[in-house]
Amino acid sequence: MEGDSNRRRREVETRVLEKVGEVTTAIKSAKHVDQVICALHSLASLLFPLDSSLLSGILDQHYREEVLSIKAPSANERGDWWQAFYRGPGFSTLARILLLDVASDWLACFPLSARKYVYDIFFVNGPAAEVVQTLIPFLQQDGSDGIDVNAVHSNTERLVVLCLIENNGVLQIAGEFGISCQSEDSADDCHKQTLSRIAQLVASIPDKARLRAPTSLSSHSFFKQITIQLLSGAEERDSTLSDKATTFNKFEIDGTLLFTGEIFSRICRRGSSDVLLSEVVPRVLRHVRGFSLSSNEAALSDVFQSNPGSEVWLKLMQAIKDPYAVERMSEQLLHQLAIERVSDTEAYWTLWLLFNRIFNHQMSIRSLFVDKFLLWKVFPVCCLRWILQFAIFEFPPDADPLSKDHDIQGFLDTVQRLAAVWSKKEFVQSTPMEQQAYVTAAVGLCLEKMSKEDLDKTKDVMHSILQGVSCRLESPTDLVRKMASCVAFMLSKVIDPTNPLYLDESCTGDTIDWEFGLTTPVKGTLSTSTFAEKDLKETKTSMTYVPKEDPNCKLKDGLDNNVKSRKKKISEFKSIDPDEIIDPATLNYESVSDQDDDNASEDSDCSSDSLQPYDLSDDDNDLKTKFSQLVDVAGALRKSDDADGVERALDVVEKLVRAFT
Repeated sequence: MEGDSNRRRREVETRVLEKVGEVTTAIKSAKHVDQVICALHSLASLLFPLDSSLLSGILDQHYREEVLSIKAPSANERGDWWQAFYRGPGFSTLARILLLDVASDWLACFPLSARKYVYDIFFVNGPAAEVVQTLIPFLQQDGSDGIDVNAVHSNTERLVVLCLIENNGVLQIAGEFGISCQSEDSADDCHKQTLSRIAQLVASIPDKARLRAPTSLSSHSFFKQITIQLLSGAEERDSTLSDKATTFNKFEIDGTLLFTGEIFSRICRRGSSDVLLSEVVPRVLRHVRGFSLSSNEAALSDVFQSNPGSEVWLKLMQAIKDPYAVERMSEQLLHQLAIERVSDTEAYWTLWLLFNRIFNHQMSIRSLFVDKFLLWKVFPVCCLRWILQFAIFEFPPDADPLSKDHDIQGFLDTVQRLAAVWSKKEFVQSTPMEQQAYVTAAVGLCLEKMSKEDLDKTKDVMHSILQGVSCRLESPTDLVRKMASCVAFMLSKVIDPTNPLYLDESCTGDTIDWEFGLTTPVKGTLSTSTFAEKDLKETKTSMTYVPKEDPNCKLKDGLDNNVKSRKKKISEFKSIDPDEIIDPATLNYESVSDQDDDNASEDSDCSSDSLQPYDLSDDDNDLKTKFSQLVDVAGALRKSDDADGVERALDVVEKLVRAFT
């Protein structure tokens, strides 16, 4: 029986190749578009359930009779032909003819119905994984053999949109892998390599598409569409699962989820993690908000794990094997939650749902949260609270830690490590201000959760904190001294809650502003503009420029010019690199010439404060100066009113990119 089956399969494969050869020959020798349509129809009718009458109205009488006379095979025969065509060399052979010869010479003459039923059908109705591997390389086809390259590229882009976006081709590929490898353990190396290669091909489409390609193939739009496909498909699949014994195996990840993880990794690698998380976060939050978050932690965690809709979120991060992608997704997740202004409880359970399993079983993920996110990165303070709550305290914000059987040693070790870093004089002297503020907030928020008994269990947390407070109180910077005062205040409350230590007037309430008055953009970089502006106001004498030709000019115009100048100086102050060699001449903000002094009396009528006039315009030679530092390039790109400077800066950036590629 098995021998007969193999023999029959080989016979069908031979007949398929012979038919493909006939069609290819007919296309190459065709003199009329109807001949091409009839040749393709003769093969399409053997592979798909095609209604030939749909083509009869667009063909001449002779070709119409030829199309209608073709006898359709049975469903079983058609299935055998389909398998032999797409699993063998038949499809790739015909696809080359379709994508080059037909697209270049004939496709523009096809009626819409003919293009749909005897051309597009070979790509739309084929296995999506095979179609992608055949189709995408033609996005960058060269112009050899007299081929119309523009027609080939345009048609290939149209087919990519049709197959992968309009017909949910990426979701079809994920489903095909779900069938071919049922679990991560059973997926052999061949399957994994194929899965990774196809994910790479799909993610490379925006890079390979032309500048004039459809907007749906741009990075933002394309990645958004395929993310929606994969997430919607995963949610729908989880909602229809009934075999819970198989479904809720914590460590079983099927091919569908593995492919989804590969695609998401590639999206992050291409700098579009924000696009990915803009679709993930609303869906996770919707799922989290569907539960009563007032339940105790143990009960709520069991509810999450037993709910079919949770499976995709519990296993999603497990399916992403690229550490860089996990880190980028983690960062972007925190920023997106901050944008959504979620509650601390919602943020905790979102992090728990996505990261709990890998946090407990992968040391690299634990290190990411307890080390890198606390000591090396800078997040808004609300994100810092969520990181501490999930990774360090390890219980929800509304839970009573005393009623939880909690291993406090990990928490105390983290406080010890934070205090040791915070106390070093080198940290105070060389670390950027935003990083100091962030680590200070981490130390303070940890102290808020400590008791006197917890402090006694540590080796030298108190000594480290006192050392850090001491070296900061010696600093001439108000912000640094304020950090010391806040931490000292929290330490004193831990030692004796009834007798807190006030070293600063700002520490008079029960709560402390751990942002220290700094504004924290969503991207996670703290801004020191508030303090920079304050320092400049104290050291720089304001001057107003009043044009001589308008004796009745208002002081407001001069003040507007002065404000713009101050903002420009502040922008330059913020962008200075700590390691850059600075010319002291650039720090001279006051430039009043002798000529200004001589003309002061002439302008006194226009200014009630008798301010000295000066010219804020840049010298032409200064505008044309070559950039010698990257910080100069960055500064030039911020000047939207200086088109020439922006253009020269872009030229420098382009040369740098070309030098490194």
